Amino acid sequence: MNPFTLPTSALRRSQLYRRHTEMGADFVTLGDSVVVSHYDSMGHEKIQSQQLGLADLSTLPRIGFKGAGTPDWALSLGIELPAEPNRALVQADGTLVARLSQHELLLASSLDSLSQYIADATARVTEASLAKSVYSLPRSDSHSWLILCGSQAPATLAKVCGVDLRPHKFANGDIAQTSIAKINGVIVRHDQGERLCYSIFSDSSSVEFLWDSLLDAMAEFNGTAIGMQALRD
Repeated sequence: MNPFTLPTSALRRSQLYRRHTEMGADFVTLGDSVVVSHYDSMGHEKIQSQQLGLADLSTLPRIGFKGAGTPDWALSLGIELPAEPNRALVQADGTLVARLSQHELLLASSLDSLSQYIADATARVTEASLAKSVYSLPRSDSHSWLILCGSQAPATLAKVCGVDLRPHKFANGDIAQTSIAKINGVIVRHDQGERLCYSIFSDSSSVEFLWDSLLDAMAEFNGTAIGMQALRD
């Protein structure tokens, strides 16, 4: 672990930081947050990510917006929206935009850089909420963000979730609002290049239980925790 980049020195740290530290994580700074870069050699983790890996991205920026005026307001900011609920689109800068209902959006940052879409929307939402019925939801505080990736990810999820998430049934960009290990959450198929990936957003207060449950489910398939670098092509 890099002694100059510690999760305790950041303004934002994951509730899982103690587990990451115990596993020998090497951390990297992104904005005002610290995220796990890798645990093992990055080369090994890239290979692992193709088979089965679990990454904690809970310190990366994300925000939600809700209200009757949300779709038109988002479009005015240059955000490309999915045509219907329970679909997600990746923007030009890598920002994930998930449409959870006709009038509710979740935006999550790119893995490579901080999202300008999130920054712009956050700066302008107060004005919009007064004039256009758009209200912000603090998803960085309320929801954790994990990514489960690799060819064995669907088999792992089948052990903790009742939705059929196999690739031929659950397309890239599909969303399931469901229960994962008895915790309510949002699953977005969010492939990284050719790597099969599922972003999982759930209640921050339950993330330690969810993390442990997923690692336990992964053990059958020799899955391990991985850092963010393994997800980058």
